[in-house]
Amino acid sequence: MKQIIYIFTILLFASCGQNKAEQKASPISNTKTSIKNSTDQRNLTVEQNLTNFLPKGYVVFEKLYGALNKDGSDDCILIIKGTDKNQIITVENRGKLDRNRRGIIVLLKKNNNYELAVKNYNCFSSENEDGGVYYAPELYVDIEKGNLTVHFGHGRYGYWKYTFRFQNSDFELIGYDQSEDRGPIVESVMSINFLSQKKQEKVNTNTNENAEAGEEVFKETWKKINVNRLIKLSEIKDFDELDMTKY
Repeated sequence: MKQIIYIFTILLFASCGQNKAEQKASPISNTKTSIKNSTDQRNLTVEQNLTNFLPKGYVVFEKLYGALNKDGSDDCILIIKGTDKNQIITVENRGKLDRNRRGIIVLLKKNNNYELAVKNYNCFSSENEDGGVYYAPELYVDIEKGNLTVHFGHGRYGYWKYTFRFQNSDFELIGYDQSEDRGPIVESVMSINFLSQKKQEKVNTNTNENAEAGEEVFKETWKKINVNRLIKLSEIKDFDELDMTKY
């Protein structure tokens, strides 16, 4: 009889211990849910904060994140596009085209919110421009090594790229790179460093029409350039009108 009472007592204590463990575990689960809800709400607030910088008559065309001012936070770049119905035209063989121009807004993250760094609402042409016998250059905006890059890719004809750094309360043009190609063959390359005020040019001297990519023979030259003032992103009226040949 004593043995039965002893076993029953052990089972009773074990059951009580399990209930207490479950009671202790419950607040932890609630805490995790509370943290998740708080994080979701904070992220939602951040996204809502972005729309406050969107000007009337524009929509977000593209959005990307990355560190731009060396504080470790993910800043935000908004590529925006106008919505003027008068800029929607009909072109023979292409149909309706939206010729509204595009712009850029750069936001720096601070205390879980964003602050305006630079805005330029119309500096990029429409993605539906006429490329003649070839397609129009394609715009790629990116963040590379803490710098903002604006890259125009033109397929077999090459590319040109502008590199901006955040300084003096704006994004200033510190570099320019250009490649002129003939299909897979690179005909010439130009690179400008506006900080060191030096320009590098490489011209392919291999005139063999049957040459393949990688068989270029470049003649390299360096030139000192005069830079009185760095170009600011906020002041560029039209990237298509920027002339880098003057350097």
